[in-house]
Amino acid sequence: MNHSSLLRRQAPTAALAAGVLAITLFIHADPASLDLSITVAVFSLLALSVAASYGQAGVLSVAQAAFAALGGYATAIATTRWDLPVLAGLAAAVAVPVLVAYPLARLVSRLSHLALAIATLVFGEIVVILLREGGDLTGSYIGISAIPSLPWAEDLFSYHLFAWAVVVAVTALYANLVRTSHGRSLQTIRYDVLRARADGVNVARRTAAVFSFSAGIAGVAGWLYAHHLKYLAPESLPSALSITAILMAVVGGSRYVLGPVVGTTVLVFVQNALPSEAAQGLLYGSALVVALLAAPDGLLGLARQAWTALRGRPRRRPPSPDQAGPPTPAQPVPEEVTR
Repeated sequence: MNHSSLLRRQAPTAALAAGVLAITLFIHADPASLDLSITVAVFSLLALSVAASYGQAGVLSVAQAAFAALGGYATAIATTRWDLPVLAGLAAAVAVPVLVAYPLARLVSRLSHLALAIATLVFGEIVVILLREGGDLTGSYIGISAIPSLPWAEDLFSYHLFAWAVVVAVTALYANLVRTSHGRSLQTIRYDVLRARADGVNVARRTAAVFSFSAGIAGVAGWLYAHHLKYLAPESLPSALSITAILMAVVGGSRYVLGPVVGTTVLVFVQNALPSEAAQGLLYGSALVVALLAAPDGLLGLARQAWTALRGRPRRRPPSPDQAGPPTPAQPVPEEVTR
């Protein structure tokens, strides 16, 4: 792979890194803004996990919050119950959702979109029940407290930088996936399963693999969330958060690499400005309807259409009198244009 193709592939990652550095210059001294930025980073990972499965392969999962909860509880148990280091907690936070997601995907990937969404929603509720009934291991309804902070990110500013560094790294992996042959085969699965099978793609295995990949990203989000709050309960990552993550990915543009991050940033900041939960629910519902009707490809898709329209109709200067040729006779309008 030459340098030019690598630069094109990682252009969204470079744009995200530049945007994070620019924003950091304005919020580095404001604790409230730094805390909100960390929340945006965690939710961006959840939205990226939705985009990896739904935006690429068309697998609509409503269990991303459950995978994040599994990742968060895995690191909480490893670091508080077994006194393991936080990096071991990271390994557990990725491994547990991946190992759970792969057989689940093999079971439900053949279902229709609606049935698959319902099946993953039921799975998410089962995870919440298991966490509540986990006894001393999961802390039951009380949860797990005294989760250690990350040794290299003990203050808000350093945690902000680290959280967004993780988002940039995951974005780089996701951008690489989209442009590879695996990513193209996933897009073929999304739009034409029969064509993918005719091309020799093992649809069930490939779908389960990308579903596990998305679960691993959600587990990383749970890991960051747990060590940021230092406390985790079954209600910390409810099933409703999965629907929010889907909405963030759809509003930003689930088929674009930076779409989930853009959608998360817009919705979190607008939600933070609203006064009540009822207004926030109205926002989510309105955003979903507008996104599906006016911008089915999300905000980035809308921006791309506008840019294409501007480039397709460039402004032309009228010719100067000495450059203008003799007037041409009017041409008849084709019949199909007048209909």
